[in-house]
Amino acid sequence: MFVSACGSPLTTEPNILITERTVAVTDLKEKAIRGGVARLLAQATFFAVRIGTLAVLARLLDPKDFGLVGMVTALTGVLTIFRDFGLSSATVQRTDVTNDQLSTLFWVNMAVGLLLTVALWIAAPIIVILYHEPRLFWVTIALSGSFFINAAGVQHSAILQRHMRFTALAAIQIISLVASTALGVTFAILGFGYWALVVMTFVLPVVSTVGFWLMAPWIPGRPRKNVGVRPMMRFGGTVTVMSVLVYAAYNLDKILLGRFWGAEALGIYGRSYQIISIPTDNLNSTFSEIAFATLSRLQHDPVRLKSYFLKGYSLIIALTVPMTIAIGLFPQDLITVILGAKWNDAAPILRLLAPTILIFAFINPLGCLLYSIGAVGRCLKVSLVLTPLVTIAYLIGLPYGPKGVAIAFSTVMTLWAGPHIAWGIHGTVVSFRDILATIGPPLLSGIVAGAAAFAVEVSWGPMLSPILRLFIGTTVLLSVYILMLLHVMGQKPLFMDLLQGLKGRANPKSD
Repeated sequence: MFVSACGSPLTTEPNILITERTVAVTDLKEKAIRGGVARLLAQATFFAVRIGTLAVLARLLDPKDFGLVGMVTALTGVLTIFRDFGLSSATVQRTDVTNDQLSTLFWVNMAVGLLLTVALWIAAPIIVILYHEPRLFWVTIALSGSFFINAAGVQHSAILQRHMRFTALAAIQIISLVASTALGVTFAILGFGYWALVVMTFVLPVVSTVGFWLMAPWIPGRPRKNVGVRPMMRFGGTVTVMSVLVYAAYNLDKILLGRFWGAEALGIYGRSYQIISIPTDNLNSTFSEIAFATLSRLQHDPVRLKSYFLKGYSLIIALTVPMTIAIGLFPQDLITVILGAKWNDAAPILRLLAPTILIFAFINPLGCLLYSIGAVGRCLKVSLVLTPLVTIAYLIGLPYGPKGVAIAFSTVMTLWAGPHIAWGIHGTVVSFRDILATIGPPLLSGIVAGAAAFAVEVSWGPMLSPILRLFIGTTVLLSVYILMLLHVMGQKPLFMDLLQGLKGRANPKSD
């Protein structure tokens, strides 16, 4: 028998349930807070490594190298969704899961992973024809094996998340990222060009899957019939369809730009998008992982469900606002410092995409709330509306190149945010007034801080070097923002409660 860090037995006996019902509320809160802090620290490391790697590779490789690999990953990324088939979410969301169910889901994931690998072998010539680029054939073949490798770790990762072992998950992410980026940079230094990016992309899931197996040494049994996986498959299937729609909505821009504007245009747009997506992905993945596991345990306790969600939502908004403003105010300096002078064309695109960071912070957490209460059908309906809206926006902006696509994407997402929030919370324990009360203080604090940073930029910016201008501007921005948020807007008790939970003195009355 293996005992997880949460103290819940994970057994190989087929008829014993893996359950979370015995977790005390205060214990759950402390685990959520500690896991959240561990994940945020890990994501800070993750952010530093990714930005550092991007800065190094941007100087070693050309925009066309990034564009070539981006052409393939924009298409193959959707297959990554099918690799999981939503079954990890089904495992985490359920109150009780048996070993027979886990084993059956594991073999389903493996079968899907093998199918996707073979599908990519078949699709490689088609991708070459689509982009008129022969080099993409072997890039596609090389990346295909990652799907089968990834599938082997899906359920082990879900077990760690279910038992709220977020520190272990964070460690695995960091180790796999460092290992893959080290190899990628080495290959770039040795002159392998775009193959450095291929190696980096392939090694990441290999190291991650090994880590999942080592940290959750559960051995799957034989797949069995009639063990109650059909409801989980339906849940996972709905999640998968929705994820495909969302992926299409957020990646069709890259496919269109690669097809009609070429590898260099896609490389420039893609690096701007990557700078935007790194903080967005880091924060949202942290919130999603912890909030989904925590809220799923509270799905039958609406009062605490609402309290936990709003506190997490408030933290995400508070962290996202200054990042959005910094990228909007200092795009040229960021591009110069991170990517180098040959990427100057990416600066205006970066500024145009900046609003989407905050928009994603507004809307993405609502998916965790709906997932945790089993309302994945509504998420699917939202996706069915969002995808065509974004697609139309891309097509409108496409004739004007990367800038046109960036303007169209930011505009439609900004206009969509209000209806998305209203639809997402309808009929839940969270009201629109709760959302406004949560996002109000960070937004007002950000406006004041942004004005102060802009005044510094106008007054002394032209006399400073890019790196010094960026340092001073962000320092002023963060200092004024923190002062406004904690003391003027009265958000200090929220962060003190989080700190107490981290120290193991969570206050149940604050739930």
